[in-house]
This record gives sequence, C-alpha cells and structure tokens, in this order.
Amino acid sequence: MSGRARPLYGTLCVLLTLTVSACGAWPGAGDDPVDGLRIMVPNTPGGGYDTTARTVARVLEETGSASDVQVFNLPGAGGTVGLQRIVDERGNQELALQMGLGVVGASHVTPGPATVAQTTPIARLIDEPGAVVVRKDSPYRTIGDLISAWRKAPARLRVGGGSSLGGPDHLLPMELARTIGIDPKKVEYVAYGGGGGDLLPALLDGKVDFATSGFGEFLDQIDAGQLRVLAVTSDQPVPALDGVPTLKASGIPLVFDNWRGIVAPPGIGAAARQRWIRVLTELHASRQWKAELARHGWTDAFATGDTFKAYLARQDKAVAELVAELGLNA
Repeated sequence: MSGRARPLYGTLCVLLTLTVSACGAWPGAGDDPVDGLRIMVPNTPGGGYDTTARTVARVLEETGSASDVQVFNLPGAGGTVGLQRIVDERGNQELALQMGLGVVGASHVTPGPATVAQTTPIARLIDEPGAVVVRKDSPYRTIGDLISAWRKAPARLRVGGGSSLGGPDHLLPMELARTIGIDPKKVEYVAYGGGGGDLLPALLDGKVDFATSGFGEFLDQIDAGQLRVLAVTSDQPVPALDGVPTLKASGIPLVFDNWRGIVAPPGIGAAARQRWIRVLTELHASRQWKAELARHGWTDAFATGDTFKAYLARQDKAVAELVAELGLNA
C-alpha cells in the first residue's frame, strides 16, 4: 500500500440513548428536554470514545437538550461487544452507539454476527488527527530521529496504542511503517486498554518507545512537558500543537485521521432517525460544543443521515480491504 492519504481515514465516538419525556417530546420539538438519556461507550474509561461521550453528555445537559444524562461503558473485543449490543437492540429508539474507525476495524479483525452495516447511521461528529508521541526524556527529538532508528531495527522499537488490532492506533503505525519502507509485520505494536486509558502510563513509564494515538487524550501531559509530539498525521498543522510538523511537512507522504460518530440500532424507523439527527444538529450548533472542539483539538466533521450513511459504507469497505492486505482478518 502506498503512502497516499486514504479516504478511509476521514477520521475514532458517542453512543446516545434518548428517552422520550412524559409528553412524548424530543429535543428540537420545542418542548421540555428529555430525561434519562444514556450514552454507551464500547470500550474502557479514559480513552477517546469515553472522552467524546462524556463531553457530548455534558454539553447536552448544559444546553438544556437533555437532563440526567448517563454514560456507561461496555468494553470488549475492540468495541465489537458494544456493536453486537446495538444490533441486538433492534427497534430500540432510546439507544445509540458511540463508535468510529476503531469499531469498524475491529469488526473485520474479530468478525462476529454483528456488522456496522446493520446499524442505523445517525451522525459523524468529529475528526481527530493522529500523533506520534514520545516521553520527555526520549532520545528521539524529531520525527526524523525516530524514523531513522526504526528503519535500522524495526522489531526493537515498541509502539503503543490505545486500539486493539484493526483500530486507528494500530492501523496508523502499520501505514507509517509501510510508507517509510518497513514491513508492517515487523512492527512491535502493543495495545493498551480498550480505548487508551492505560496507554499514557505505559508511555510515561518507558514500556513503549513511542505511541501513536489521538493527541487530544494527552494534551494535559503535553502542556506540562511530560510528553513531546514529534509529528501529527493531519493534512495541515494543528492549532492546538503550535510548532509541531505534519508528517507531510517532514517528508513522509501520509495523512491519517480518525473519526467519531453515532449510530442507532437497526429498525428504529424514519421518524426516530430524524429525531436523533435533530438532537445532534442542536448539539453541533451550540457554542458549548464549539468550545469543546477547540479545547480538545477536534476537527468539526459533522455529517448526518444519508451523507453519513454513504460515508460509513465507504469506510467499512476500505477498512475491510486494508485489514485483508495486512493479513489481520480471521
């Protein structure tokens, strides 16, 4: 595979469960906000999906679109346990799944009865560029230093990520290795947690030589000088990381973005789907959400309904092809 930017990385994620209020109104209908909204995260606390879900929940409450919003985690098999749950909840208008590229990848690496194509696409929310990150005392001061050492001894450098096999943190170093002439099968990738919560301590403790992940999860440690970002994987520099080059600007022709969005169970009906779209459109339009995009370094990638449905179908196909190329499919 070449180092060209792949459309599948349009870039990892919120699961929402919406309960109709006593009078049957939904947010956006001009009536009272709903109660009992639930957000399911298909991996462990502390990672990108979890952060996004809890941010969505808080903003929905702050804007008055919902009250008593609950977030819960249902980890397992790279997110496919959550995927199976959403598919099994056919017709449940009060449930939706936070997901993204990681769930798509996991569904092909550890295939099961449930598929992304069975869900009801609601909205894509954000893109998040990946980042190549090292701890402050790392001998690799630039992305060039790291690449040079990696080429000399690919199997000796351990790269950590918060994704299971097939997830964005895993696919990124595979793509990067292929782009710079390293056989991806020689990459020593170590997965931490179901969503990145265990990756930070592993990186800080020196258990891995570098990490590939969304930088938003590490902003506090980056600002504190505990971690150093060598490069970002976006097409353009990231405002939140002043002075950090892109891979492209460093002479590495690769662009890689993760994305996060929301799907609902199959069979919920057109009216319920439109209600979901209306709720999330209100979220997207709020000043609170715009502030969270800036705070986390997320890129607004809002798309709903049939537009997101077509995008998700392209992603599913492209990821399946990539997983097969890498020999990761079961």
